[in-house]
Amino acid sequence: QVQLVESGGGLVQPGGSLRLSCTASGIIFSIYSMGWYRQAPGKQRDLVAAVTSGGSPNYADSVKGRFTISRDNAKNTMYLQMNNMKPEDTGVYYCNGIGIGRQNWGQGTQVTVSS
Repeated sequence: QVQLVESGGGLVQPGGSLRLSCTASGIIFSIYSMGWYRQAPGKQRDLVAAVTSGGSPNYADSVKGRFTISRDNAKNTMYLQMNNMKPEDTGVYYCNGIGIGRQNWGQGTQVTVSS
């Protein structure tokens, strides 16, 4: 019943930008902390950015100063603005709740940073 749909990924050159979106349905989105996770080939899925229900952000050290997480609770949507992208940002990006808000994983959206 709960659905998380990620979009906005693609191929971008180093130094470029992408904006990812995550739209949730079937849940009361506004009450949960949410996060963006990245899984690179052969690696575990790691949390790279998180945002509380009230909009307070936190970031992994690797993306601080380059990524911005935000949410629009009225639209059940979360965003990840990625600037000055690096090859190491490559991976499949997933959104999900944190803690009590955790749901089944969606399909993610592929991000590739390459020249």
